[in-house]
Amino acid sequence: MSTTGNGGGGERRATSTGSAAARARLRRAARPAAPQPPVGRRRGGTAEAPDAAHPDQSASAPAAPGPGARSGLRGRPGRPFPGGPADTPGGRGRPGGPGAPAEGSLLDMLKVAIAILDTAGRVVLWSPAAEELLGWPNELLVGRRIDELIPDREQIARIRRAIQDTLRHGRWAGHAELRDRDGAPVAVDARISLLVDGDGTPFLQVSMAEAAAVQAVERDLAVRDALFEQSPLGIAIMDSDLRYTAVNRTLAEMNGVAPDDHVGRTTGETLPERAADEITAIQRQVLATGEPVIDVTLASPVTTRAGYRSISYSRMTDRSGRVLGISGTVMDVTERYRAVAKVEHARRRLSLLNEFGSRVGDLLDASRIAQELAGSVVPRLSDHSAVILLQAVAHGDDLPRHGHDRRTSLLQLGTASVQDGPEVDVMLRRGARITFAEDSVCGRVLRTGVPELLSGADQLDEVTYPGDPKTQAARDLGVHSMLVVPLRARGIVIGLLLVSRAGYREGFDRDDLAFTVELADRAGSSLDNARLYARERTAALTLQRTLLPQQVPQPAGVEVAYRYVPGSSGTEVGGDWFDVIPLPGDRTALVVGDVMGHGLRAAATMGRLRTAVRVLAALDLPPDVLLRHVHELADDLAQGPDEALLATCVYAVFDPTTARLTVAKAGHIPPVLVVPGEDGAEPTRDGGPLRGGAGRILDLPSGTPLGVGGVPFESVELKIPEGSLLALCTDGLVESRDKDLDVGLGRLITVLQEPHASIQAACEAVLDTMEQGREPDDVALLLARLGHGRAGTPTVGWTLPAEPTAVSRARRLVRATLAEWGVEELTDIAELLVSELVTNAIRYASAPIGVRLTLGETLLVEVSDPLPDPPRERHAAEADEGGRGLELVHRLALRWGARAEGIGKVVWFEQALPGNEPDGS
Repeated sequence: MSTTGNGGGGERRATSTGSAAARARLRRAARPAAPQPPVGRRRGGTAEAPDAAHPDQSASAPAAPGPGARSGLRGRPGRPFPGGPADTPGGRGRPGGPGAPAEGSLLDMLKVAIAILDTAGRVVLWSPAAEELLGWPNELLVGRRIDELIPDREQIARIRRAIQDTLRHGRWAGHAELRDRDGAPVAVDARISLLVDGDGTPFLQVSMAEAAAVQAVERDLAVRDALFEQSPLGIAIMDSDLRYTAVNRTLAEMNGVAPDDHVGRTTGETLPERAADEITAIQRQVLATGEPVIDVTLASPVTTRAGYRSISYSRMTDRSGRVLGISGTVMDVTERYRAVAKVEHARRRLSLLNEFGSRVGDLLDASRIAQELAGSVVPRLSDHSAVILLQAVAHGDDLPRHGHDRRTSLLQLGTASVQDGPEVDVMLRRGARITFAEDSVCGRVLRTGVPELLSGADQLDEVTYPGDPKTQAARDLGVHSMLVVPLRARGIVIGLLLVSRAGYREGFDRDDLAFTVELADRAGSSLDNARLYARERTAALTLQRTLLPQQVPQPAGVEVAYRYVPGSSGTEVGGDWFDVIPLPGDRTALVVGDVMGHGLRAAATMGRLRTAVRVLAALDLPPDVLLRHVHELADDLAQGPDEALLATCVYAVFDPTTARLTVAKAGHIPPVLVVPGEDGAEPTRDGGPLRGGAGRILDLPSGTPLGVGGVPFESVELKIPEGSLLALCTDGLVESRDKDLDVGLGRLITVLQEPHASIQAACEAVLDTMEQGREPDDVALLLARLGHGRAGTPTVGWTLPAEPTAVSRARRLVRATLAEWGVEELTDIAELLVSELVTNAIRYASAPIGVRLTLGETLLVEVSDPLPDPPRERHAAEADEGGRGLELVHRLALRWGARAEGIGKVVWFEQALPGNEPDGS
């Protein structure tokens, strides 16, 4: 190879020839290719072979195209250098053919071009990457100076100095600006290194990359370094074997292991085994599936730095999709976790308060509230709990006005525990009476109302008194922390709440104490409400019981049984009542009623209503008339001037002599009648078993409740078979929230149709059928077995015409009958009074007159007529010839009266039998 110029000596020629041979060797080594036939240069259109004596002649060729431009050297037409004809089709293009490597590596992003220069700056080798970078093919550049790619002289001088520096020092690095094939400048980052071949000939290796791409990579690396090394997050890079390839200092400090000690190790070899197992499982899952795991919170695996970490992992792949490993970030979230845990802790505490409030909001029983309180804190707050109350609170008494001392009576009414056993039975026995020393923890809290926190089992002796068996039981259970909190109401301590923790559970702190005090304050209000309710309920129940019948009579022909059940503790005492009223002529009135409302006022109204019914019953009024008169008294019987009376009632009168039952009701539940079967057996007398039978609901006009009005009351008269069972009750027995009234009445009939040992047993059987989910209202039940009078009771009657002769006939019949019965002592007065009543009937009536005598505990004489107007007693003057009949009856009879019967009336009187006269007769 020779240089351009005007000739040269043989030595220079030889040197150039040797350089050409070296260049050929490098080309063959770098890019082996099949030999191609040379393409000569054209001069005036004639092709010439290359001049072997001047191989570097092209170095002095002009930059513009023209004669003498060099052809391509790879067996294909080359573009003139510079600006020659374009490459022919099929010429060399950029890499990317079938043999090209797959794209996706870093070298595809940052292409490094390689060129080999001789010491004079001539191109010896031009790599394909250089061709792609600048667009100049190897064929056009080999043998030419690199200066021809530099756009200005200043850059040329700079490159020449760089070559000299490399020859002296062995390397050079810097920036340069070259011209691509289209003439556009391309900024490159270059590195020049000195190479020496086997013959000792020096060459220059030039490594070039586009400056913009290099800067982008450097910028990305700087960002990576900033994120990796300066990030507050722990970052780890792991290969496909899940071994660390890099970790930043933050993660190294988190793990307590130096960064270099991580490299080459797995997580299991770096962290404690128990903590590493869970993390390794997550890493394997991400590596296998490619699904990232984001923000998984785990406990810190380093015991010296207790806390919590958030880990995230994702799989890494190159541009070709090959799995390289996984990357992970670790963040210390201890503060966040604790803040969230604190919020969740507060939410659970608030939920507990709300739940407790809803559970005891409708409770009015101190024992149940105490048990709910004890159960609500186990196990969410404590392992064991006890609620201790003053006996006055449990029984509904007044709160003590003096301070508490060791004589204060305390009851343990609520207990709960996470376990069972003999120790728990000793420490938490429900209903146990609690005693304590005055200087004990319980004594101090009761006196001062200041809660106390006990830490350590050695303080348990101070809770009640030394030697308390409950203290030893607490030790055996492992109790190590306890809260003793007062239950307060109206500023007075009404009890204690004791909660304790045992075993490995963390002891109580001040936050637990504050929460327990809040819970105890809410419970204290509920307990005080229950105490006040119990006191009022006791007073109302006492009043009601005093207003109900104290002794229920057993009149002739009727066997009575009754039950009264007050409402449950969840409701106030109601106004249910019943009564059995003996009437003249061995008749009996059966009454059941219900005053709307509850409490003391309802009980008082019930008492007034019962009194009014008894007074009107003494007038022997028909049931419908009696209910009308009670309704007319509604305003006077009401609970107050602004509240109207609203009550229901059923009133029935049974006459055993005629076996007639007359019934009327005012908006009340209808009675039930059970008729015994026709099996030929004799009816059972009082005290015997009930035979059962067929039951039915009596079809009566409904009527309106007392105090409402607008509908007249009507009576219904029935003929009753002997031994029938009549049942009267209030709605609390048969009504429920989710079922119709007919269901309850059907259940009542079913029970009463069955045989029972006695009428009392039938009452118990009926009460046993009450549904547990019914409305907790009062229940009044009245059962009456109806007979036809007492066995052997003499009764006789006659019907007389309304004529004057009827008086003498009546006297003869009475005289003969009394003689037959052996009570002649009663004849004179009986004849006199009968004659007076028959005379009055004949005077005012025009229909037949009835006379009936009944010998029971007294002699009953009844005179009936069809005139409905009742007789009126008047005082006759001395000169009056009449008007003294009823006055004689009033003076001589034991009792007398009149009642309506059918369309007429009955006037009756009684005489005491010999030996049964009342005192003062």
